[in-house]
Amino acid sequence: MNTKRSVAKALLDIGAVGFSPAAPITFKSGIRSPVYVDNRALIYHPRAWHVVVDGFRALLEAGGVDFDIIAGVAVGGVPHSSALAYILQKPSVFVRKEEKAHGKGQRIEGGDVRGKRVLLVEDLVTTGGSSLSAVDALRTAGARVTDVAAIISYGFSAASNAFASAGLALHTLTEFTAVLDEAQARGALDEAQLAAVRRWFADPYNWESEDK
Repeated sequence: MNTKRSVAKALLDIGAVGFSPAAPITFKSGIRSPVYVDNRALIYHPRAWHVVVDGFRALLEAGGVDFDIIAGVAVGGVPHSSALAYILQKPSVFVRKEEKAHGKGQRIEGGDVRGKRVLLVEDLVTTGGSSLSAVDALRTAGARVTDVAAIISYGFSAASNAFASAGLALHTLTEFTAVLDEAQARGALDEAQLAAVRRWFADPYNWESEDK
């Protein structure tokens, strides 16, 4: 079984992916969605988590990604970046969403990244905003960042364009389409729900107005 399918199955097995066309949720970006992905559940399910962490190791080795330090985006990316760094025996840091209001007031915690090649790890990429903010913080601190690894991406063109403009390569373990295919194979969605989710994926910014 390939990595994309293995990770898709693992996420569905633990309920990290849900479908709710009748009660859409709102992403931080403002997009209304009939699906959600909550990878925070992975740390409670060691078997599924091993699939993800081992998948990251294999993905990076196969892609020849070179780095000195692994950074996680707080909070969702930190467990996975830390576990991966432990396995690979690499230094690890994490990047806060914003500077601390007290103490040293820094965004990067764990160690000095100046002059180092840093791999950023995310749990989920939607539009890419949180990843790009973290990359900016790392680069401002003197790090060299060219690669981002994520468990899953929705595959939106806005994210792809943003990463390309920032000179970043995005490596994902699985994609939303793989998860949807696996969910369909399991019969997790009826035909109306599947059609609604596919309409959303085709045009997430205008989906709700079409379904009213």
